Amino acid sequence: MEASVVTALRTALGDAGLRVGDDIDARFCEDVLGQRGAVPLAVLRPATTADVSKALAICNDAGVAVVTQGGRTGLVRGCLPQSGEVVLTTERMNQVESVDADAGTAIVQSGVVLQALQERVEPMGLAFPLDLGGRGSCTIGGNVSTNAGGNRVIRYGMARDLILGLEAVLADGTVIDGLKPFVKNNTGFDLKQLFIGSEGVLGVVTRLVVRLIPKPTDTAVAFCGLRDFAQVRALLRHLRQRMGGELTAFEVLWKAYYTRFLAMKRGAGAMPDAHAFYVLTEASGSDGEALRARFERALADALEQGVIDDAVVAKSETEARALWHMRDLAIEVSRTLGPHVGFDVSLRIADMDAFAVDLAALARRLHPGAQTVVFGHAGDGNLHLAVARDVQVENSYAQVERAVYDLVARYGGSVSAEHGIGMTRRAYLGHTRTAQEIALMRALKRTMDPKNILNPERVLGVPG
Repeated sequence: MEASVVTALRTALGDAGLRVGDDIDARFCEDVLGQRGAVPLAVLRPATTADVSKALAICNDAGVAVVTQGGRTGLVRGCLPQSGEVVLTTERMNQVESVDADAGTAIVQSGVVLQALQERVEPMGLAFPLDLGGRGSCTIGGNVSTNAGGNRVIRYGMARDLILGLEAVLADGTVIDGLKPFVKNNTGFDLKQLFIGSEGVLGVVTRLVVRLIPKPTDTAVAFCGLRDFAQVRALLRHLRQRMGGELTAFEVLWKAYYTRFLAMKRGAGAMPDAHAFYVLTEASGSDGEALRARFERALADALEQGVIDDAVVAKSETEARALWHMRDLAIEVSRTLGPHVGFDVSLRIADMDAFAVDLAALARRLHPGAQTVVFGHAGDGNLHLAVARDVQVENSYAQVERAVYDLVARYGGSVSAEHGIGMTRRAYLGHTRTAQEIALMRALKRTMDPKNILNPERVLGVPG
């Protein structure tokens, strides 16, 4: 990068806002999976929207590519710098600016860590309901960039459903101020939706108006054992009917997941490994004992009707956390396969069982003896998969990827439910999106970032 550009960036951001050369920490070159990118030409550390605007204008004029980083918890190589790029990190933009308890909203900077926002509003009797395993390091900006889902989509929806407004900076430094804190705002195009889920290729999100809910004062959590997937579907229907809007989560673990979890924990699980499927489910509300009574009655009826074969109900918050811990260790459980390929797909709930059977057969064809791990947010149609690969086979990673995404396409599913496209899934975008949809996405990219400096090659590749 030319010295004149470095000088201009340092003038715009100050010494604290720019790192180059040996001052660039290794953390800016890797993600949560340990995947590594190139050493960036520089790291931009803006503290305000004005800083972001000035920095992007300088980079755009010079034709320097910029990759935005939040908590670097993405799983599709979208935040890893490539050769010749600079990193723009939002780590200094980490303030919860205001909370409006009357409206149930907060204005936050994009670098706020998810758990920090949750903890900030909790003493006020409020909650930000988006929740996922990386809550302690992922940022709100990153959550919005990938339209994160997490554990409670079945009740509260995706990140998209929790954002009322946002501020973003375009490639040329133009600031789009859409921080209107209104539920009802039908004044032309809803421009915030362009940025939510677009993985930073259209602009850098800097501030957001997020929706808050009254904090549920009570939760009820259970872990259930089931003999087949027909029971899983029946339990979901049963709990939706009996618990209504109080049903917060419905997570399904295939047997291989739980078996491997027990091996990791030396048998310290919620129940013996005697079932084909396990469901972790949660209801939440504000009427304490009445909520738990309804939840336990619904589970007791499910047992009596043969919908489930066994159930463990948490009797304390500590026990509830222990049950959720089994699900939060998903990355560690998947790693017990050894070298593997991870996937994040959406399917019709009715197709999940057949898909998992076909997936296991596909894995064995590619690599005799290969095993799979299947788990996920089945209540909203999202499964996570881990498929073992043979490191002795050249290009085994790409081979497994191609075969699994082809299988997803045959089932009419989505190749990405909540983790995004990034670099790793770019070649398979057409498995889920039509040619016409992709062409429109490319047209938006050309219009909003004509020099292609924002997260280039992510999602769409080089716009044609």
